[in-house]
Amino acid sequence: MDKKKILILGASGFVGNAIYKELCSYFDTYGTYYTNSAFATNKQFLRYDLEEDDIFQILERVRPHVIVSALRGNFPAQIQAHQHLMEYLVKSDAKLYFISSANVFDAYSKFPSYENDKTLSLSVYGRLKIKIENMIMRLPKGKAAILRVPMVFGNTSPRIKELKEHLDSKEPIEVFPNLIINVTNDDRLTQQIHYLINRNKTGIFHLGSNDLIQHEEFIKEVIAHLGNYHPVYKRVYTTNEDRYLAALPKENILPKNLRISCQEIIDHHLPV
Repeated sequence: MDKKKILILGASGFVGNAIYKELCSYFDTYGTYYTNSAFATNKQFLRYDLEEDDIFQILERVRPHVIVSALRGNFPAQIQAHQHLMEYLVKSDAKLYFISSANVFDAYSKFPSYENDKTLSLSVYGRLKIKIENMIMRLPKGKAAILRVPMVFGNTSPRIKELKEHLDSKEPIEVFPNLIINVTNDDRLTQQIHYLINRNKTGIFHLGSNDLIQHEEFIKEVIAHLGNYHPVYKRVYTTNEDRYLAALPKENILPKNLRISCQEIIDHHLPV
């Protein structure tokens, strides 16, 4: 059996690169990078400028069976790239796995959100993801998976790096006391994506912890694991009521060994 060819768009970013590392031993995996020249020597990486280059050229060169989109950058350019991607998907046998966000629900703050809930966002970022999700929904059935992801942590994640920088420079740490979230980390997220690709799964998946936690509590627990810090917390109140930013699975439940809890994610952040 020929190895499946996988193309990861945005493979130089934190999430995209974690996906690349997870898949590259199992599949013939390619990735795109933009500014990070460290990838230039890797034959599996292609330079792609979202605003200047046409994605068709990359697709024609690689001819992937599976495309994972973890693109970041200019919003109008992202929309155009995904429009071209849709045209390519209709004409080819390729499947798309699109990394979306729990922010597609950020206008609904009273409850957690599930796969088939209507999307509505107040943020520019959430609206971008909804726009691309809507394009994907118009594709023929079985062509794509929408992967809605909450905040992603991990020892090398931008969020943890920023937290450590704030702690080391004794800057106040922002917490949202009334915000109830679910979370994930790079290790579990990439295992879940690997499983979905392996099983040819399509549809909508919520890839976060299967339980919820308050933002303030989560950040405090992570800091306790990072070392003996005594930071000042800056509490940001947006409302006096609890609000949710959480995408939980209900329809598409993954196998037990691929689920994760908030506590497991916290315990993952041991001092390095």
